[in-house]
Amino acid sequence: MISVSNVSMRYGGKILFDEVSTQFIAGRRYGLTGPNGAGKSTFMKILSGELEPQKGSVVRPKKIGVLRQDQYAFDAYRVIDTVVMGNKPLWSALEERDAIYSKAELTDEDGMRLGELEGIVGEEDGYTAEADAAILLDGLDIPDALHERKMSELQGGQKVRVLLAQALFGRPQALLLDEPTNSLDLDSVHWLQNFLAQSEGTLVTISHDRHFLNSICTHIADIDYETIITYTGGYDDMVLAKTQVRARLEAENSQREKKIAQLNEFIARFSAGTRSSQVTSRKKEVERLQTTELARSNIQRPYIRFDPLRPSGKHVLEFQGLSKEYGDRPVIRGFSASVMRGEKICLMGRNGQGKTTLLKSLLAGVPDLADPDFQLDGGTVKWGHEAQIGYFPQDHAGSIAKGLTLADWLHQFDPRATKEDIRGLLGQMLFSGEEGLKKTDALSGGEAARLVFCRLMLQKPNFLVLDEPTNHLDLEAINALNFAVQRFEGTVLMVTHDQDLIEEVGTRLWSFHAGGIEDFKGPYEEFVAAAASAR
Repeated sequence: MISVSNVSMRYGGKILFDEVSTQFIAGRRYGLTGPNGAGKSTFMKILSGELEPQKGSVVRPKKIGVLRQDQYAFDAYRVIDTVVMGNKPLWSALEERDAIYSKAELTDEDGMRLGELEGIVGEEDGYTAEADAAILLDGLDIPDALHERKMSELQGGQKVRVLLAQALFGRPQALLLDEPTNSLDLDSVHWLQNFLAQSEGTLVTISHDRHFLNSICTHIADIDYETIITYTGGYDDMVLAKTQVRARLEAENSQREKKIAQLNEFIARFSAGTRSSQVTSRKKEVERLQTTELARSNIQRPYIRFDPLRPSGKHVLEFQGLSKEYGDRPVIRGFSASVMRGEKICLMGRNGQGKTTLLKSLLAGVPDLADPDFQLDGGTVKWGHEAQIGYFPQDHAGSIAKGLTLADWLHQFDPRATKEDIRGLLGQMLFSGEEGLKKTDALSGGEAARLVFCRLMLQKPNFLVLDEPTNHLDLEAINALNFAVQRFEGTVLMVTHDQDLIEEVGTRLWSFHAGGIEDFKGPYEEFVAAAASAR
């Protein structure tokens, strides 16, 4: 169990949370929610001991698994050793044991210490440590061939998965996971969900994946109103309960305000008359009924709406025999398909199977959208009549020119747009007031994503190509994107590992696997049922 007592944290004049007291009980799985900037990562660091609160205290168990954010901290170590380091007592014992064995001669004291160390190794399951670590790595799609490599040889997404395995290793009493599904494909997310569902300790996780939170969480600890309120159930349960609580409080305050107005009217009329005792009693009742001011919610919801300027032709995209290799490794092998207007196609599969490569292949001949460093090896692509493409690249921050204000960067995509048009779009995506004059150099990942959505809404395309559009978005923005894509009357190609998006948006799936690409004409529910019946 983790116990938090009277913890406060503020930055300048901004209060993140004030006098928070709560408990995270063993056997329960908590989602820590709140919009970007609410203080989720700060609170997680306080729970782990990485950051001291400005006020208050935290009591935590001795054995905690924490998802580390520094991808380069373990570059000098083998992948398998990096995972085992998640169990600090075991790793310390193994290092000390190896140091003693490396001596030319052993003393009696060394022999006694070795006995103590072997006891620690046994207690901490050290004799099966590498095998246990390998199971975690395999589940997170780190193949056996990489287990003996140095961390410095891995790609960024692979390092994140190794650090997740490190946090999970050694049966910690409490798990603190900040965005554990980042860099995970859908298969790995499902594996992680099953693993966490079987854990017996305390879990606290931050995630912007609604389906993940609904699947694993028994409780939601929501940062809002300058405090943390714990709700029973998953994310959707919390949203419903929170809405009901807020509505009830506002209704009660409204009734109190009406009563207070009536009492004050009586006091004003008779304060100078003969009803002094009645006036006094009503003044006391006013004091009793005085409304407690509700702290303001820090939740902000963007508004996304994609309205095509004009519809495309019925046959919007056709391609034949697309092929692409990287070195000796074929990624796309002769894939062909035809896309009709209005289809919403989700590209899904393991990382590195070619989803982004396929999008780049389709855009290779499109002016202003083609990657200049990308060359298609084979095949033909034909875009249909009046196809107007809006592209959200995976490296969306890299697509934003530096040195401009947000308003000026947007304006170049439609010089006819008025300042009011630009300001309105920025406001929809939570860039309020003078933030439109902010320089593009200073954007966070989430702000860069929201600015690209502003551009898409300004351009009004009828064909959206979205490559991992939920990266860096908070839950409110992801939900807004989900609704916007569902309502969009045009055509969509979208790479995503967000299961809610796939289930609620996709009308057709391109499933990537080692053997190629499966073109499934139907929603995700039917895809899963077909896969189950084929086993």
